[in-house]
Amino acid sequence: MDNGFLPVCRQDLIERGIDQLDFVYIIGDAYVDHPSFGHAIISRVLEANGYTVGIISQPDWKDEESICALGRPRLGFLVSSGNMDSMVNHYYVSGKRRSTDAYTPGGVMGKRPDHAAAVYGNMIRKKYKDIPVILGGIEASLRRLSHYDYWSNSLKRSILLDAQADLVSYGMGEKSIVEIADALNSGIAVKDITFIPGTVYRTKDISGVIRGDGDSRDGIMLPSYEAVKNDPAVYAQSFGIQYQNTDAVTAKPMAEEYPNGVYVVQNPPMMPLSVEEMDAVYALPYQRTYHPSYEKAGGVPAIAEVKFSLISNRGCFGGCSFCALTFHQGRTVQVRSHESLIKEAKKIISEPDFKGYIHDVGGPTANFRHPSCQKQLKAGVCQNRQCLYPSPCPNLDADHSDYLSLLRKLRGLSGVKKVFIRSGIRFDYLLAEGNDDFLKELIACHVSGQLKVAPEHISDVVLAKMGKPKRKVYERFIQKYKEINAGLGLKQYLVPYLMSSHPGSTLKEAIELAEYLRDLGYMPEQVQDFYPTPSTLSTVMYYSGIDPRNGRPVYVCRNPHEKAMQRALIQYRNPANYDLVVEALQKAGRTDLIGYDAKCLIRPRNARPGNRLSGGSKPDGNGKGQKEKQGKKTARKKTIRNIHQKKERKH
Repeated sequence: MDNGFLPVCRQDLIERGIDQLDFVYIIGDAYVDHPSFGHAIISRVLEANGYTVGIISQPDWKDEESICALGRPRLGFLVSSGNMDSMVNHYYVSGKRRSTDAYTPGGVMGKRPDHAAAVYGNMIRKKYKDIPVILGGIEASLRRLSHYDYWSNSLKRSILLDAQADLVSYGMGEKSIVEIADALNSGIAVKDITFIPGTVYRTKDISGVIRGDGDSRDGIMLPSYEAVKNDPAVYAQSFGIQYQNTDAVTAKPMAEEYPNGVYVVQNPPMMPLSVEEMDAVYALPYQRTYHPSYEKAGGVPAIAEVKFSLISNRGCFGGCSFCALTFHQGRTVQVRSHESLIKEAKKIISEPDFKGYIHDVGGPTANFRHPSCQKQLKAGVCQNRQCLYPSPCPNLDADHSDYLSLLRKLRGLSGVKKVFIRSGIRFDYLLAEGNDDFLKELIACHVSGQLKVAPEHISDVVLAKMGKPKRKVYERFIQKYKEINAGLGLKQYLVPYLMSSHPGSTLKEAIELAEYLRDLGYMPEQVQDFYPTPSTLSTVMYYSGIDPRNGRPVYVCRNPHEKAMQRALIQYRNPANYDLVVEALQKAGRTDLIGYDAKCLIRPRNARPGNRLSGGSKPDGNGKGQKEKQGKKTARKKTIRNIHQKKERKH
């Protein structure tokens, strides 16, 4: 019986009268037919263009027959590790394995292999020697050329080679996958599909890419894989070139040489989607939930985060060094129309379990609703200038009016109690507008007690490596936030996201952050240790010790113990971190922060009664330590309990 989902088994093919699928899509996630999941978008776009697609979700990588469940496809296999990089999905930055997987039925861990896209590609190649294999998704996109792999601490070659695949469709692949399908359907051999933007292919003939005649259309020959593998400085140089060629208008083809005369060639990115094209993608007939076969396992946890949320934009011109968005979605912001979003909101409202709350209206950065400037629509984004860093570009069009209009329309829909904004808010962009209209409405209508923001650090030394605004910008935002809340009679708080051990951060900068938190009177419950993931500027800094943007050396904290000290300093009040904090302060020559003064972070180990105790117990208004006070409270309870027990025995 047709349940509206794409075929997942032979019985589905029989019921639909399909003898052979055009494409079989191997995915590392559970099958969720929702536009927040890449496999859902790509498969529905292909279906809308007349192609049949079947889904094999989380095949058993120990059994090659598992990828044969839907037979041999007519045109090729599509492969994605899932919505997350499989290694990030599996491991904490410490290397410890995670216990749950939100993208697997029941949250069970271990249903996909490490480096899933490459493993699936090799499984297909063993069973079908001559069939086209096209990789896509975040894992393949960020590994399309040579890249540093944190988990093996090595420089790996292009995933195209490791997976024995024919093409990588990188970035947001709606346009490129249709062009690939049309080319295969017309009879063009996959080895000859070298002309589609947004793709990476292998070849032994680069005469059409690197002509060497000085023509401005010439491609770029990157340093060879052997060269970048043997010298981290050369890799940093190569990545710097790649970073300047991520825009669809200005980018040139790039070739990377491998042994035996093989080249991996990256074509320029596909042009961004227009508003009409974005609307068309999100109007496709998604079932908006996970496949019903997962009900017995308890469903797929990841759907809870997106079920009542709206994706309003793509792309980000924020330029954070630790973020892969520049490499994956690009810097040009693409948006959906108000009509498209309202139509989807009404579908959400009609869900039986909708409680009146839209959880998010955003994307990579919620308050980006148009390109950063009009110039880039024709000339492309600047190759040597960021839109917001180190300060907003004079050409920046900081305007929230369209976003405000959208939010007002959504708030006005019948059945909607509140519209939240949970995607990141760029506070430097917000301040650049020159008026407080958006911030006032954000505070009054879209915050529930707390607003999460991401200053990431407060040391200007570290912020410069992160590509984030200076500390004074964040402090100006804090002041405005407080003033507006007070004017509205509200008591709402800011929850800052902070990162430890980012390249550029020594113990000195970590202590500077700890002192800032002391003065703020805030200790974060969670701290993100910098996680080196493929194809970010920060990861290249981590690996090479060089900033690819300018070739200058960068301090990198790689030692696990020092990383633990930097992380502990952010949570210096936590008793479990006491020894690490003491060691960090001693090593940095800042023992002045160990003592009884109000500016000290911690007390000496043998703290006197009545003073703040070691590990962060704070004196109360009567001068009694919290631990001492708690001990007396426990003793009183014990005495009262003994009195009651004696009375019971008498009776």
